[in-house]
Amino acid sequence: MLKEKIEIMKKHRGDQYKPRTKHILPDGSAKYTNRLFLESSPYLLQHAHNPVNWYSWGDEAFDEAKRLNRPVLLSIGYSTCHWCHVMEEESFEDEEIAKYINENYIAIKVDREERPDLDSLYMTAVQAITGRGGWPMTVWLTPDRKPFYGGTYFPARDGDRGAATGFLTLLEKISETHQTKKDMASKSGRQITSLIRQMMEPQKGRGLPGTEILHRSIRHYQSLFDPVYGGLTGSPKFPSSLPIRLLLRYYRRTDDKNVLLMAKTSLDRMASGGIHDQVGGGFHRYSTDEKWLVPHFEKMLYDNALLAISYLEAYQVTGKKEYEQITKRILHYVKREMTSPEGGFYSATDADSLNPDGHREEGWFFTWTEAEIDAVLDTDQAKILKPCFMVDRNADFEGRHILHTSGSIEDIPGKLSINETRLMEVMTESREILLEERNKRPAPLRDEKILTSWNALMIIAYARAGFVLNDNVLMNTAKKAAVFILDHMLIHKKLHRSYKDKKVGHRAFLNDYAFLITAFLDLYETDHDPFWLKKALLLDNVLEEHFEDIENGGFYMTDDDQKDLIVREKPFYDGAVPSGNSYAVSNLLRLYQITTDDTYRKRAEKALKLFSGMLNQNPASFSELLLAVDTLLDRPREIIIVTPDKDKKSAEPFLNVLRNSFQPNKALVVTSEGDERDAHLKLTPLVKGKKTISGKTTVYLCEQGVCHVPINDPEVFADELKKVKSL
Repeated sequence: MLKEKIEIMKKHRGDQYKPRTKHILPDGSAKYTNRLFLESSPYLLQHAHNPVNWYSWGDEAFDEAKRLNRPVLLSIGYSTCHWCHVMEEESFEDEEIAKYINENYIAIKVDREERPDLDSLYMTAVQAITGRGGWPMTVWLTPDRKPFYGGTYFPARDGDRGAATGFLTLLEKISETHQTKKDMASKSGRQITSLIRQMMEPQKGRGLPGTEILHRSIRHYQSLFDPVYGGLTGSPKFPSSLPIRLLLRYYRRTDDKNVLLMAKTSLDRMASGGIHDQVGGGFHRYSTDEKWLVPHFEKMLYDNALLAISYLEAYQVTGKKEYEQITKRILHYVKREMTSPEGGFYSATDADSLNPDGHREEGWFFTWTEAEIDAVLDTDQAKILKPCFMVDRNADFEGRHILHTSGSIEDIPGKLSINETRLMEVMTESREILLEERNKRPAPLRDEKILTSWNALMIIAYARAGFVLNDNVLMNTAKKAAVFILDHMLIHKKLHRSYKDKKVGHRAFLNDYAFLITAFLDLYETDHDPFWLKKALLLDNVLEEHFEDIENGGFYMTDDDQKDLIVREKPFYDGAVPSGNSYAVSNLLRLYQITTDDTYRKRAEKALKLFSGMLNQNPASFSELLLAVDTLLDRPREIIIVTPDKDKKSAEPFLNVLRNSFQPNKALVVTSEGDERDAHLKLTPLVKGKKTISGKTTVYLCEQGVCHVPINDPEVFADELKKVKSL
C-alpha cells in the first residue's frame, strides 16, 4: 500500500521533481524514499529521501513502536533552519546512522511551524532535561508519547565538532537502556511529563494587574538596554527582545524621553545594520553580534510583519520619514518575494543558498565584494554607495561585505557632502540595480506553505500601513490575503493551520484564531466594512466554545477535540511570535469597546487575573500581554465618524488626523447615514442615535460608552486626541 502511494505521488510530482539528497541513482532518481514523500510540508519533504525510515506524527508510528517494543526518535525542525540542514547532512543522510535508527527506533519528523503544539510541548521537555532549547530538537519518547531524554543538535560521531559523545553513540546507549532498563525510561517519562504539566500551567493570580507592572517592566528593559547599539545588551540580538510597541505606549502616557530614545536607538541601529536587507528590504531573523551587523540570514514572515508594525507606530509617534520608508520597503519586499499568486503569504526563506561552486553557503546570496558592486554600478553611483554601505573597508563576512550603514540614513548627506535629494536618488537607483543583479544568483529556498497565524500578522501590518499611509494598494493586499484565508482555510466555520499544494493541514491553534481576529478587527477599522467585524465575532465564538477555560480564564493552545497530546497547554509567555493569549485578551477588550457587550470585558479580565501572578513575577516575559494591560488601565476611546449618506470622502480630514496621531487603544467606526448605519447598528450599538450635525461629517468621541460633544472641526478633533490619561 505504501509503495503504491509513493508511486502515485511520483507520477503526480512529475519529471520536474528533483529529490533533495546525496543518494542519487544513475538515472537521477533517489535511492531512498520514505513516507514523508507523501507530505506537503517543505520541511518534511526535505527529508523524504533520507535513508531514515521516517514517519510523520500520528497513531501509525506509535502503534508500530508498541508492536516492536521500540523507543521513538522524534526530530522537530523547520525548513529554513541552518542547523537542521547540518544535522540532516551529517546524520540523517548517513547510511550507517540511518541503518541503526531503522533497526532500533521508530523515527518521526515534525515541522514545528505546522505543529506548534508538539513543538512547544517537547521543547518544554528538552528545556527541563538540559536547561536550554533550540532546533533541530531531538527527543526520545516511550511508545506512549512521553519524553525521557532529549537535546538539540548532536554532531554525528564522537569527537565531531569537539563533542565527546556523538549522535550514533547516543542512539546506541539510549536503545540499550530502553531494552535493558525499560522501567527506568518509563519512570523518567512519567516524571518529565509531570514536570511539563507543571511548567505549562500558569500560576494563578488573585487580582487584575495594576500600573506598577508597566513601570517595573520598563525598569527591567532599561537595566538591560544597550545605549550604543539598541536592543538588549550582548549577543545574539533578536528584534523581539526589546518590545518597541510597549515602549511607545509607555512614552505616550508618561512623556518619558529616555524611553522614546530606547525605541528610536533600537529602530535606527537595526535599520542601519546587516540584519536589515539594504538591497531587497525586509529583515533577517536575528543578529549574531551586538551591533546588528552579521545576521543569521533566514527571513521569517512573522518577524517582518511585527517589525513593519513597530516602524509604522514609531513613524506615527516621531514623524520620522525614514521609519515610513522602512515600513514600505518591508511590505514591498513581502509583496514581491513572499506573496502567492492567490494572495496568501509564504512563510520563510532559508539562510543558505548555492555559491558559484555549487555548494550551499550561508549568506552568500545577500553579500557582496567590492568588485561585484563596481561591475554593475557606474562610477558616480559606486562612489556614493560604497562608503554609504561601508564597502570601502575590510570585508566583514567570509571575505565578503554585508551592506550596512554607520548610523541613520539622515546622517549620511553631511558625511558625503551631498544633498539629501541626490543621495536618495542614488540610493534608490543603486538598490534597484543591485537587486536586479542579485536576482541572477541562485535564491535561497523559500518555504511556500501558508500559515494562518503568520498571514494574519502580515494582514495586520498591511491593513494598518494602508490606513496610516493612506495607501489603497497596501489595503487591498491585506484584503486579498484575508479573503484567501476565508476561501481556502476556513472550512465549516473551523480554521486550519496551514495550506500547501491546494491542501489544508492540521486544524488551527489558538494563535491562528487570535491573530486572525485581530486582523479582521483592523480591517473593520480601516476598511469600514461590517463584513470583517462579523468574521471576527464568528471566530471569537469558536474560541469561546472550544479553546477557552471558562472556569479559570485564558485559552488553551489546542481545541477541546485534540487527542494526541500528553499535556494540553495554556500558552502565556510572549516570544518571537507573541502568545495567542496576549492577542486573545486584547481582542476581547476591543470587542467590548466596539459592541459594548460586557461579557467580552469580563472574559478579558478573567484571563488577566489568571495571568497576573505570572505578570507580577516576571512582567518582561509578557511584553505583548502588557499591551492589553495598557489598554485596561487607559481610557480607551470609541471614535464614531458619521458622514452624510454615501459621502465617505468627507470623513478624510478626520481620518487624516487619526493617521497622524498615535492612538493605540481606540475603536473606530466609520459609517454613513441611512442603510449603511443600520448595517453597523446590528453589530455595534455605538452608532445608535449618531447622526451628522448641520449636514456635515460629525465625530463622536466616547469613553466607555459616554460620548462628548459632537465634533465637526478636524482641528478640534486633533486637540481632543492629544488628551492622554497618564500613568
